[in-house]
This record gives sequence, structure tokens and C-alpha cells, in this order.
Amino acid sequence: MIRHQVLLKLTDPADAAETVERLQALTGRCAGLVTMDAGSDVLGTEASYDVGLVTTHADLDGLRAYAEDAVHGEFLAWVRPRLSGRVVVDSEF
Repeated sequence: MIRHQVLLKLTDPADAAETVERLQALTGRCAGLVTMDAGSDVLGTEASYDVGLVTTHADLDGLRAYAEDAVHGEFLAWVRPRLSGRVVVDSEF
């Protein structure tokens, strides 16, 4: 299994709730996506990112399918202009 972890820093933290809502809407709609867990930061410290998500995929091919999925692409097109930073870790478990 592959765990895809992402932290998003938004130019406007007020977009966090909609970002989480849009991420959760990907469940069951994207190739290769086994699970999705997304949430917004509750502390709001200087070190905080605004949204965190963890997805799981059966294998690297599943992660690639998710990355290339058109529905996921629609989310990326929406979120990219709203990002000031992003951190990604993909690991096997």
C-alpha cells in the first residue's frame, strides 16, 4: 500500500473548508484512490499549514492513476491558484 500525505498552505486560509469539502468529494470518483482523509488546521500557528490530507493507494500504479485522473485534475486546477505552499510525502506501508 502507498500512503500519499499532503500539506497545503493557502493564500487565504478562509478557503480551507471548501478545500476539504472538495477533497472529500473525490472519494469514490478517482481511479486508484482507496481512501481519503482530509481536514483543516485547528491551531492556526505560524508553522501551521491550512489543510492536510492522506490518501491510500494499492500500489504505485494506483497512485499514478489517481495523479492522472481527470476528476483529481479538476481539483488541482481549482486549488493551484489558491496555494502558497505544498509539501508531499509518498511512502509504502
